[in-house]
Amino acid sequence: MTGTDVLPLLNKIAASSSIDEAWGLATDHFAAMGFKRANYGYTRFRHLKTIGDPDDALFLTTCDAEFVKRYFQGAFYAKTPVFRWAERNSGACTWTWVKEAFEAGRLAPDEAEAVRQNVMTGVTAGMSVSFPEVSSRSKGALGLIADPGMSHVDVDRVFTDRREEIMAVANMMHLTIVHLPQLSRHRALSPRQRESLEWVADGKTTQDVALLMGVSPAMVEKHLRLAREALAVETTAQAVAKGALLNMIFQRMPEVAQAAR
Repeated sequence: MTGTDVLPLLNKIAASSSIDEAWGLATDHFAAMGFKRANYGYTRFRHLKTIGDPDDALFLTTCDAEFVKRYFQGAFYAKTPVFRWAERNSGACTWTWVKEAFEAGRLAPDEAEAVRQNVMTGVTAGMSVSFPEVSSRSKGALGLIADPGMSHVDVDRVFTDRREEIMAVANMMHLTIVHLPQLSRHRALSPRQRESLEWVADGKTTQDVALLMGVSPAMVEKHLRLAREALAVETTAQAVAKGALLNMIFQRMPEVAQAAR
């Protein structure tokens, strides 16, 4: 695919109205290149060496449920060399360096064990994209797992020949996703809770909000309390800030929530 050929896909991704739509367009394209299995993670709440509360992070995958269970059980993902590379770098690389470091004994013991476990489940060759972020608290990364039968040499060849195309699609997907509402069963707000937070963000008092929404001040307080609980924060100011970070307020919300975990 040439640079001109990929432009319609980039436009479609940019115009996506939901995270699922942007993810589906990008991963269908990667699947056609030999990477049917893809993982994407993004957090706005990174702190020191942790990604923050996992319920606040976004994780998308085309892998099966068994892979997801194994990937998260005991924080297995954090032990993999490619995860640690993504934490510390921005850019893209294939996993040939992992193979070479493993064979040379240069990996930490837990990293080497993670490589062995991945090999046993058919996760060997692939590539990673670690996105640059303007905030020290944010981090996003994409992992593309090569289809069975593809070697590290095959992946390196695809990466060399189609690097600009891969990066253009990956970056457009990422930039689109981070500006869309991050909806999940863990952090769901009702329309009234969302509206209450939006009025508070506009500087309205409880009495003002009650008048604007046509409800009692006590009902406004209830909506705000439930919003705080849903967002796992202590104050309404924190709820406004977190709701804004997750694109959950002042957004045109899609009717159907995506299956984001």
